Amino acid sequence: MMPHAHAPRPVLPAIGLGTWQIKGEDAYRAVRCALEAGYRQIDTARLYGNEAQVGRALADSGIDRDQIFLTTKYAQYRPGGEERALSESIEKLGVDRVDLWLMHFPLKDPAENLAVWEWFLGAADAGRVAAAGVSNHSIEQIDALTTASGVAPAVNQVKFNPARYDPDLVAAHRDRGITLQAHSPLRQPRLDHPTLAAVAERRGATPAQVVLAWHLAHGVPVIPKSVHPERIAENYAALGLRLTTADIAEIDALGRHESSLHASGGQH
Repeated sequence: MMPHAHAPRPVLPAIGLGTWQIKGEDAYRAVRCALEAGYRQIDTARLYGNEAQVGRALADSGIDRDQIFLTTKYAQYRPGGEERALSESIEKLGVDRVDLWLMHFPLKDPAENLAVWEWFLGAADAGRVAAAGVSNHSIEQIDALTTASGVAPAVNQVKFNPARYDPDLVAAHRDRGITLQAHSPLRQPRLDHPTLAAVAERRGATPAQVVLAWHLAHGVPVIPKSVHPERIAENYAALGLRLTTADIAEIDALGRHESSLHASGGQH
């Protein structure tokens, strides 16, 4: 097994645009709108079927490529398709590299999961991707990859929101030097939850902004999804919202009665 270079960890923008389930021209328009609103991270995946539209929006935006952090993912079902997947993603996106390439979900066989991870690391070594990471992996699965390959994923993107808050999960990623990134940040609890509504009223913000600011207070970058220009702008404005320690504690409490959270739960 060849040793791998240890590239610097990427610094993810605090708020990016997620594009799960956004198809066709809706994807193009959402990305254009997000970039105009100030977003500088766009998250897509081969499985989403919208890489070509995302790439066209990036090109048409006129924004310098180096100013945009671009993430895509490969949903591998068995080892062997990585080369084709990465080549096709890069071509559809119209770029010469991606900033972050994620294993979309873990394979059940640990040996096969390691084989795919080794290929991802090789792509990073070759400069075709700036950083390699995973999505929907548990801490146990991450530790297995790190132990076997000698390199920890730069990022683990998981379903994470107030209803699923687990301080141990946050700490486990921090202790390993891995960025925990949240997909589906606004899905649970409902945005009309009394706790979120009360904090929003106190802070002169919307419940969605409160939830996103809560993530950022915990050091968890987020990729909320929307196709509505007003919501895209609203979500991005959460960057300017600061919650108090009491606000954060109230929202933390929403996750106390959840069962132990494993990062592999909830995929997109």
